Amino acid sequence: MKQAGKIALMVAIIGAMCVALMLFGARLGLWEPTTGLGLYRNFLNPLGAVITGVGLLATIIHVLRKEKGRAISGGVATFIGVLCLVPMITSTINPPVRSAPINDITTDTANPPAFLVLDDTREGARTSLEYAGAKVAEIQAAAYPDIAPLETDLAADAAYARALEVAQDMGWEIIASDAENHRFEATARTSVFYFADDVVVVVTELGSGSRVDMRSVSRVGRSDRGVNAARIRDFQQKFEK
Repeated sequence: MKQAGKIALMVAIIGAMCVALMLFGARLGLWEPTTGLGLYRNFLNPLGAVITGVGLLATIIHVLRKEKGRAISGGVATFIGVLCLVPMITSTINPPVRSAPINDITTDTANPPAFLVLDDTREGARTSLEYAGAKVAEIQAAAYPDIAPLETDLAADAAYARALEVAQDMGWEIIASDAENHRFEATARTSVFYFADDVVVVVTELGSGSRVDMRSVSRVGRSDRGVNAARIRDFQQKFEK
């Protein structure tokens, strides 16, 4: 048992690498985003519990033997294990608010921007790009009342150029762009699990300025957990900077 701290630290490092693969494996092309999410949901807590338990055991053994250096290794392993358990602990103390059961968010629910290039055959798609209508609009209005068109003093050409620049800066993959009609379609990816969401942005001339509308749709899932609304807010904030 003299190597308990070392063993615990190795277990913790391997466990941390497993968690990293859960979060970023899809980005590396190892599996689909849903696979990574499934692994995370099913194995994060057991993995965290094992790492914490092994780390604590090693720490106690070395503390009793007055082996300070090895006890520190056990303590580090315990800390890594607790970090893995933080999501569970946080959700237990402060249960998350259930997200709205929609995955299609737009700044204009009356006349949502349509996808003209991207369609339901896009890779990994389990949702449709056809807007579901009044029911979705009603749910969005209740859940995200702040989502609205962006009005700007920029002329339509300048606003389109600015919108395209912001989208590229945000790391979106531009699928199709139409400068003449001031619209483009793109695919955005979430930072963890690497889920794909499809976006369309349309700029309309408005008096001396213009109006920027957009729509963000998830490829999988009944609820997007607020990701699409957050993306629209982020885009609008960056546009105005």
